[in-house]
Amino acid sequence: MSEKLKIKLSIANRVYPLTIEANQEEGLRKAAKNIEIMIKQFEQSYSVRDKQDVLAMCALQFASQVEQKTIDKENVSEHVEEKLNALNDLLHSHLIS
Repeated sequence: MSEKLKIKLSIANRVYPLTIEANQEEGLRKAAKNIEIMIKQFEQSYSVRDKQDVLAMCALQFASQVEQKTIDKENVSEHVEEKLNALNDLLHSHLIS
C-alpha cells in the first residue's frame, strides 16, 4: 500500500489541500503550474479579471487539447492499420506466387 501525501496547490489565488498518492505529486504540481501560466496569459491577452471566466477558458483549453490528441491518435491508428493491411496483402500475394 503506497503512502499518502498531503500537499497544497495554489490555483487562481486559492489554496487547495489534497491528499494524494506519492506518484501523483509531480503531475499535479506541473498541472497547477500550467494552469497558473495559462491564467496569466488569458488575463494579459484578453483583459479578463473575473477568475471564474479565466478558469472556464483554461478548462476549455485543456479539454480541447485532450480531445484533439484523441482525434489525432485515432487518425494515426487508422493510418497505421491501412499500412499494415497493405503490407499484409503484399506479403500474402508474394507467398502465394
